Amino acid sequence: MAAKNSSSVRPKKSLGQHFLHDKNIAERIVNALLLTAPGEAVLEVGPGMGVLTRFLREKNVDLTVIEIDRDSVAYLKNHYPDVHVVEGDFLELKLSDIFLGNFSIIGNFPYNISSQILFRVYENKDQVHQVVGMFQKEVADRIAASSGNKTYGILSVLLQAFYTIEYLFKVPPGVFNPPPKVMSAVIRLQRNDRHTLPCDEVLFKAVVKQGFNNRRKTLRNALKNLILPAFVSQPASHLSAFMQNKLFDKRAEQLTVEDFIYLTQLIENSRGGNRSV
Repeated sequence: MAAKNSSSVRPKKSLGQHFLHDKNIAERIVNALLLTAPGEAVLEVGPGMGVLTRFLREKNVDLTVIEIDRDSVAYLKNHYPDVHVVEGDFLELKLSDIFLGNFSIIGNFPYNISSQILFRVYENKDQVHQVVGMFQKEVADRIAASSGNKTYGILSVLLQAFYTIEYLFKVPPGVFNPPPKVMSAVIRLQRNDRHTLPCDEVLFKAVVKQGFNNRRKTLRNALKNLILPAFVSQPASHLSAFMQNKLFDKRAEQLTVEDFIYLTQLIENSRGGNRSV
């Protein structure tokens, strides 16, 4: 059945849609995007009825929007015919097919896939140099959290390794239709100066994920299966000496990004340069 060019779009629970209707907050979100040159490429994810799109069009940007909801796509094409609208799922999109160089991402992100969106940002960090987004406050807190905080986790470390995270402002439920049951918050991620890690990135991700997936254990126990294979053919004293490093006495949430990098280097060196995980 063809999508309708209706005057409004009903939010769909199945897509996690909560349409922002406060134009002042929409303008604040758009103004949080730090633009450095005319015609910068910007991708808006999940524009719905275009509350952010309206203000983005007033900026001197090369704007593309991606929307999975057919009704919203029809609405956007009808009301914003000058905007490049891509119908599809951001999580399935090959971003390099749309953008040849760097670009920014902005959006009032669906809460049910916001963590997946951020993992996609991490995977495309060589192109995504900035993100401004509205998230469920719990997710925003986690991304911006520092070590030692209970909300600090896998995404905190992976993103903070390559991005500077700024917690901008909180947003109450009443400015959405329908109102979510939780508070929201807007954060900004800006790419830092680190191009590559001084360790194997695949192993780094494995260390971070395994550490937090066993966050109640000390890293000595949480990372055993990443460490033990390197010492199978060595005297037990070598493994014992290796495990004396005080980092292994800690739990994942206590380590900074730089600690995780150093820990990865230790494990990598114990393998004699073998970088397979």
